[in-house]
Amino acid sequence: MRLRALLESGTLGLRLLGGAEELDRTVRGVMTTDLRDPSRYLSGGELVLTGLAWRHAPEDSESFVRIVAEAGVAALAAGEAELGPVPEDLIAACARYQVPLFSVSESVAFATITEHIVRQVSGERAGDLAAVVDRHRKLMTGGPAGGPGAVLDLLGNDLDLHAWVLSSTGRAIAGSARTGAPVLAPEVRETLASARLDAVRTGRLGAQRVTVGDTVYSLFPVQSTTPGPLDARRAGLGQWVLAVAADASDWPAGRRELLDGVTQLIAVERDRRDAGRSVRRRLAGEVLDLVQSGAPAAETAARLRAAGPLLLPGTSSAPYWQIVVASVEWEDETPGEATGRLARDLLEEVLARGTEAPGRAGEDGLPAPAGTDLPGPGDEPADRAAVTQLGAEAVALVPLSARPGDEEHTGAELDATHLVGPAGAPLAAGLGTQGRLTVGVSAAVHSAEGLRGALEEARHARRVAAARPGPVNAAGHQELASHVLLLPFVPDDVRRAFTARLLDPLRVYDRRHRAELVPTLEAFLDSDGSWTRCAARLHLHVNTLRYRVGRIQQLTGRDLSRLEDKLDFFLALRMS
Repeated sequence: MRLRALLESGTLGLRLLGGAEELDRTVRGVMTTDLRDPSRYLSGGELVLTGLAWRHAPEDSESFVRIVAEAGVAALAAGEAELGPVPEDLIAACARYQVPLFSVSESVAFATITEHIVRQVSGERAGDLAAVVDRHRKLMTGGPAGGPGAVLDLLGNDLDLHAWVLSSTGRAIAGSARTGAPVLAPEVRETLASARLDAVRTGRLGAQRVTVGDTVYSLFPVQSTTPGPLDARRAGLGQWVLAVAADASDWPAGRRELLDGVTQLIAVERDRRDAGRSVRRRLAGEVLDLVQSGAPAAETAARLRAAGPLLLPGTSSAPYWQIVVASVEWEDETPGEATGRLARDLLEEVLARGTEAPGRAGEDGLPAPAGTDLPGPGDEPADRAAVTQLGAEAVALVPLSARPGDEEHTGAELDATHLVGPAGAPLAAGLGTQGRLTVGVSAAVHSAEGLRGALEEARHARRVAAARPGPVNAAGHQELASHVLLLPFVPDDVRRAFTARLLDPLRVYDRRHRAELVPTLEAFLDSDGSWTRCAARLHLHVNTLRYRVGRIQQLTGRDLSRLEDKLDFFLALRMS
């Protein structure tokens, strides 16, 4: 806006005292000060509001006006509320340095002028930025043009908005690379992602306001330009979100439209990255089709070598491999191609979160640009593995390199618990009680010959994970040597009959007598049959414990001193 517009507004109590020929100057901001030297807070183009508290003698005006003139301010406005009419020495100094001077009526607060200027300037800057964003979008349709981080820099530089692009699990996709830009802590990102997925699951699909600590964030969904077959609530599990550290609920329509334009621009980048994985997904599918069909290992190895540069760029010629299998299930839907695609997207995200290096600035373990907690341009942690879809399940080929001089070491082998851990809470919020994500992880193998066994091992591990309660679970190959391997493969009717025969007499007794025989049995087994440890755990006298165990044995006809009976009770409790 221009000085002339301020003077002509008629509502700001401004009266021109000098500098009529400079009224076409542009006002880029406003500052209120009574410092003798405010130069360190000025960047040029401001209207400076002052109550003249800095003026103790006429010569002070010369010094003050010289300082603000050198800082490039647009004009000076002196209040009349405290000291009365503006002194002549200040009028003269402003004339010498060609600084337009206004007086401010004592009936008008500086805050009124400040609010007016901020509103006008912000609207103009948003309009200018919208044009820049539009040009940036046209550039990005033909290539990355700096990626989404570049437009977030525009938001920071032009509107002082701190913004980040987050994945559905809270992984930082992009953020401002400006020096001094704030870092969004991992726990804050996960809280925002959880709030977003919970909102989408319950049908709140638009922009959202979330408070974390003392900061208000506004979340804008990044809608894909190529929507998939899933409904909006389930598709939200793979959606990116633009998080802005500001309350957008009272923004004018123009600024909201600007942020909508930004999300559309980011959606182009999202689709570009997704398209970039299509070749690698297809090649991984071809390799796994060979593995499933029982093709000779030499043929699979040759296919791996031929596809290597495109399938997994940057890997060694003979890496170790792990296979990860994932499945998404909904209570009201039979698993199929649609759920398989969602499982593929979620597995890519789980791998991106689970393989990030802790304690590093960058999400992918690489040094991040100054002032951010983000990967550099073009880095994408999800590309460390090749993920494909096989029917209703997703399968990932994950390369691992052996350490030099250690032929048997498989490098940083993926751990199932740690793999899902960072993504678990947000995804659980999105899945709710109707959906489940289960993941299985194989052991590492060092050749194509081992891939078939690794695939079956990962599938078995996923079934073990599926036998556990909760919306998100994972199991690794280490658990396949345990009794838990057997439980998922026991038919449901056999499980029900087995647990009913052993536990139903105790449950009936507990309901009738308000006893606690089932919890007592569980504590007794967890204490390895130790009377003293179990009694201390339950806060009971040993004699009371002996009475309860005796009642358990009487009702079931079993003897808890026999290993076989202990094992039966243990399995019944696990399957109940």
